[in-house]
Amino acid sequence: MIEVVREMRTVRPADGVLEYLADFAHAAEWDPGTAECVHLGPGPRWRNVSVFRGRRTELVYELVARESDRLVFVGRNRTVTATDEIVVDPAPGGTGAVVRYRARLRFHGLARLAEPFLRREFARLADAVEQRLPAVLDRP
Repeated sequence: MIEVVREMRTVRPADGVLEYLADFAHAAEWDPGTAECVHLGPGPRWRNVSVFRGRRTELVYELVARESDRLVFVGRNRTVTATDEIVVDPAPGGTGAVVRYRARLRFHGLARLAEPFLRREFARLADAVEQRLPAVLDRP
């Protein structure tokens, strides 16, 4: 399993951050790896198309947990199960929010053998999210 964790600050209030991130279609704005993300109504499901190492990959994501400060999305295809957990808390001092983003990828079958070679790539992608997400959240 590959796991990456990043923590970011934003000037947007925590409740606004959580509301924005609860619509996973917005991933196309803040996740540099996402080429397209479309809601598959009814219900909290999205088709996410990512480009990773030059290849397009499609996962169907579902919002499986929504709490006052936490969202959990699970995306699946035949190669991988991705779990994205986002925790949003008010920033210390009361201005803005702190976003903790954890992505876990569990590869299936022979794809598991590639995990050691993919860790660094996923860490770079998480670094890019760490840069882009606060910039998107801080837009007026």
